[in-house]
Amino acid sequence: MDYIPDDNSRYKDVDYWDERYKTEQCYDWLGCFSKFKHILEKHVKKEDSILILGCGNSSMSSDMYRAGYHSITNIDYSAVCISAMSARYSDCPGMTWHQMDVRRLSFPDTSFDVILEKATLDAFMVEGKTPWEVSPQTACFIQQALTEISRCLKPGGRFVSITFAQPFFRKRLYARTEYNWSVKHHTYGEGFQYFVYVMTKGEELSPEDAALEKKLLKDTKAPLTGIATAQNEDKEDFLSNIDL
Repeated sequence: MDYIPDDNSRYKDVDYWDERYKTEQCYDWLGCFSKFKHILEKHVKKEDSILILGCGNSSMSSDMYRAGYHSITNIDYSAVCISAMSARYSDCPGMTWHQMDVRRLSFPDTSFDVILEKATLDAFMVEGKTPWEVSPQTACFIQQALTEISRCLKPGGRFVSITFAQPFFRKRLYARTEYNWSVKHHTYGEGFQYFVYVMTKGEELSPEDAALEKKLLKDTKAPLTGIATAQNEDKEDFLSNIDL
């Protein structure tokens, strides 16, 4: 089956994903767990309570479970996905699955040590024609999601975001004092690099990131956020040919 949507904006639509998940068994955006395991091990402990946003049909949750991370909560806004994945991994005690919107997380404050997303936020930023331009609707969506993520993190908790977006663009999104976290990043991949951003709740922004935020807030014409566009928007994966 061809999973390429007729328009990239469909990557935001739950109906597109429901149809895709009815037949597609597994797909890992930005590569599988083994590609960035060495980075996660530096920031995620085996005993941490972990929330995975937009889990999709990726093998990441099960790969992490087999690696010793046994307190994993998965959410996705596709009911088809959650039904299939909860049945597939029903033999994994401690791993749960919930249909949920990342903008309205139904968890109490400070619930998780780690919140992890891989290409989930990217999928909601597909309508921008350039890295510099983001619609007000998209900017609002991202702000709502990040506010919820910060709320649900424990003090000292980490938000780990895996994406193809370079720091020049993604730090405009993450380096905000309102979220009460610091921002650091790592890279992985051969040939084409991907980025792992680690935000630690309760830590201050670096002087460089604080200066960036101040500049953006002063410049009313600057976009609040942005991501690198795909190298070939007509190919499967607007996420820039992300198979590793």
